[in-house]
Amino acid sequence: MKRALAIMVGALLILLLAMLTLVVLPYIEMTAEEIPPDLKPYTEQELKGRQLYIANGCLYCHSQQPRDPSYAVGDKDRGWGRPSVPGDYVHDQPQLLGTMRTGPDLFNIAARQPSEDWHLLHLYNPRAVVKDSIMPPYRFMFRQVEEPVDDDRVVSVPEEYAPETGKVVATEDALALVAYLLSLDHTYPAPTLPQPDATEE
Repeated sequence: MKRALAIMVGALLILLLAMLTLVVLPYIEMTAEEIPPDLKPYTEQELKGRQLYIANGCLYCHSQQPRDPSYAVGDKDRGWGRPSVPGDYVHDQPQLLGTMRTGPDLFNIAARQPSEDWHLLHLYNPRAVVKDSIMPPYRFMFRQVEEPVDDDRVVSVPEEYAPETGKVVATEDALALVAYLLSLDHTYPAPTLPQPDATEE
């Protein structure tokens, strides 16, 4: 009986230690993280687009976390911007860091591609803007109409990719997803980003 009690107490202590080191201490550290002053919260349309980003599985092929050059060479050289810091994700629940890079990192896609037209065409037919893209087209987010009305957002599709008749019009979902992508611009300074030592330069 004493042995069983000792095992139970030992297991409980191990569980408490694990919870302290894996949950409590990181939580305390993250609550002290400084939020970049230029970070803006999402608008209602951007939040809708973020949900569509999740629902359509964009995070399975795209990351949102450029890495520190000391850890992995290449992210800065690819033009993906500075490494991310925890404060960059304060408005993100859940955080969409991603684990795969089948496509490029999107942490700063709005800085690299600030054009709404580019993003709409890219969603409609990725190969119309990136010849060797393996991204699937998201044509279900668009309508084909014979005559657009005043409120319609017509997508300028090159002739070889355009439908035989009519015009391509973006739906509210397409516009919301593009609004979210255009909110991904983290080129502002990050106060908590570690600075290289003067001896390393």
